[in-house]
Amino acid sequence: MIEFDGIPTLSDPVMIAAFEGWNDAGESASATITHLREVWGAELITEFDSEDYYDYQVNRPDISLDSAGVRQLEWPATRIYLARVPLFPRDVVLIQGIEPNMRWQQFTREILGLAAELDISMVVTLGALLSDSPHTRPVPVTGSTSDPTLMETYALDASNYEGPTGIVGVLHEACQRFEVPSISLWAAVPHYVGQPPCPKATLALVRKIEDVLDIPVPLGDLVEEARAWEVGVDELAEDDEEVADYVRQLEQARDTTELPEASGEAIAREFERYLKRRNVD
Repeated sequence: MIEFDGIPTLSDPVMIAAFEGWNDAGESASATITHLREVWGAELITEFDSEDYYDYQVNRPDISLDSAGVRQLEWPATRIYLARVPLFPRDVVLIQGIEPNMRWQQFTREILGLAAELDISMVVTLGALLSDSPHTRPVPVTGSTSDPTLMETYALDASNYEGPTGIVGVLHEACQRFEVPSISLWAAVPHYVGQPPCPKATLALVRKIEDVLDIPVPLGDLVEEARAWEVGVDELAEDDEEVADYVRQLEQARDTTELPEASGEAIAREFERYLKRRNVD
């Protein structure tokens, strides 16, 4: 188990985790952690030993040159960061890595051991999946939990998914088994533009985190990047009549199923975010 030296006592910390790979359509979830690290100035505090969890023929180390021309070798890893968020009474521990190739149960135990050592009060896992959602509409983010209190507080459902799962699903189930309060958030990425990046899905996850933590998150260039992404997909669709027709069908299906009161709630939430963010961005 990881042991820390020099880490002060944390204030009611929450852990947010995402992993590249099967759980990360459009790299939207891992990009969310990158965004949070940057806007919150998160500090790297430790990382898991990559030898234990990665097949280097699948996830190869990367060689690059630094500003002085010195070759640097970076191994695939799962890294842990600590963010002291301004004007927020809780500390945030961010976990970012690649879905491990082996020893998933040991990997999960190590994360739960880390959570216990840091006295984590809640775990939030992030994922993204390909779906039949149109790129012209807000990206849906679904949330689930097995904790009755969190279910009521955040109006979440219990997960009813059955089938193959990734490390995010394994971690979420382990939190349930060991009675660690946890929430799983998934963004729906349009399957016809599933290649990374997908800043619109990342933006949707960031805004959902704002709702869960009840704190405005600086958005930086994310809004403009999401808008540029949507314009780019519009242009691609215009060049292919079949794709354009398919998008129109998805839009009609989405608009038909959305209730007016749901749209009103979304507008109210967005206005509340605006009021909170005025002094943040």
